Amino acid sequence: MDSNQTGFNQGLRRVKNPERRKEKKTDMEVSSMDLEHQTMEMFLRWASELGISDSVDSPRIRDSCLGRSLSVADFPLAGGRGLGAVRELRKGELVLKVPRSALMTTETMTAKDRKLSGAINLHGSLSSTQGKSSFWYPYSVHLPRDYDLLATFGEFEKQALQVEEAVWAAEKAIAKSQSEWKEAVTLMKELDLKPKFQSLQAWLWASATISSRTLHVPWDTAGCLCPVGDLFNYDAPGDDSNTSEGPERLTDGGFDEDANAYCLYARRSYQLGEQVLLCYGTYTNLELLEHYGFMLEENSNDKVFIPLENSLYSLASSWPEDSLYIHQDGKPSFALVSTLRLWLTPQSHRDKSVMRLVYAGSQISVKNEIIVMKWLSEKCGSVLMDLPTSVVEDTVVLGNIDKLQDPKLRLEQEEIEAFGNEVCAFLKVYRLWDANEVSGKANRMMSKWRLSVQWRLRYKRTLADCISYCNEKLNILSGTHNGTRDL
Repeated sequence: MDSNQTGFNQGLRRVKNPERRKEKKTDMEVSSMDLEHQTMEMFLRWASELGISDSVDSPRIRDSCLGRSLSVADFPLAGGRGLGAVRELRKGELVLKVPRSALMTTETMTAKDRKLSGAINLHGSLSSTQGKSSFWYPYSVHLPRDYDLLATFGEFEKQALQVEEAVWAAEKAIAKSQSEWKEAVTLMKELDLKPKFQSLQAWLWASATISSRTLHVPWDTAGCLCPVGDLFNYDAPGDDSNTSEGPERLTDGGFDEDANAYCLYARRSYQLGEQVLLCYGTYTNLELLEHYGFMLEENSNDKVFIPLENSLYSLASSWPEDSLYIHQDGKPSFALVSTLRLWLTPQSHRDKSVMRLVYAGSQISVKNEIIVMKWLSEKCGSVLMDLPTSVVEDTVVLGNIDKLQDPKLRLEQEEIEAFGNEVCAFLKVYRLWDANEVSGKANRMMSKWRLSVQWRLRYKRTLADCISYCNEKLNILSGTHNGTRDL
């Protein structure tokens, strides 16, 4: 067995949790795993034949494009299937190279299927609607069968977001996808696509594939799909993250004209067995849900926006409205605090000295700062009170969803009814009360519902953390003498 095959066999595995009980798998589960292993092996061999490689200096490996730097691995607590390091990797080291000819672009799609040449220029999503006869089948068979982007949410999952901003974002995404599908139906009929490929469901899958996996290339405004390269899971950018100019969506890689390939690099140093992650850009959790179909429990780029009075926005002309937010750790943004300091200052006291302090981000006075912290704390508390459920209730709902999704648990109807109104409402919407088992569709919608609850819970925890932040500030300020000036 060569080193590549060893790397592959080591890669296609589940990272073990010492506390997880070993459970006997059913024949169906074993058969499914065997099939997945075989098709993955076929895909990596196909990718190698196209020149895709995780090795810079070594000759191309015949049986797989991976094994010298990376391997496919299962990270159940960190994104699922991804790519792990098979050796120590240095920050900035090239870890994967995908030749231009192996990228799925308008150019390569036209070359492989001339019938689509005119259509792809108008509707890129059509490029994902080909079957087993497609040159790209070894790649497309490994694409997710379902996505959790906001555009795929049903009415129940949309309303489960609770927060007006998020519900509106979901409505907009759903309406956009449906509108684009209606515009493309006539063209799909002209291309004589099979009826199942002309459906809204097929369109949602194709457009979600493009939304969540497309990378920027300089010669094609539609971007590209990058076989093997899209196996990397996401890592939010930190303070020392790479930055790039222009429309690049992947900050840890890009198309290299000299190499005539898409080159991906290690964003930090990795030890053997660690998951290798890439940053797609800076996103809030709501944006991650909209464009990629997941969110991060810890996301330093997340932002919580609270309803503010119109008169406050008029004072914030020096800062854009989207800068008036609360960080995920509960700390209000510089622009939000500065604007509140000015807004809560009586108009007769807004002289030049006060304005200088405001724009410098400095405290105006202890009394003013106390008023600001009290107002912000009360506002966050008011927003939390107006939402249908609390942090505790959402935590319970998440736990109940996990129980419903656990195939090993055989729950009686009385047990499920005890889960509460939201769980019962979901089961009623998808007619699951009398079902012997949960359907595939219901399972998929349950995953989307879980994301809705997870998102709104993270939103509420941020508001609760902001209240704690304000209260800590108030405790400090209450023992402080008057500062710069007394209002």
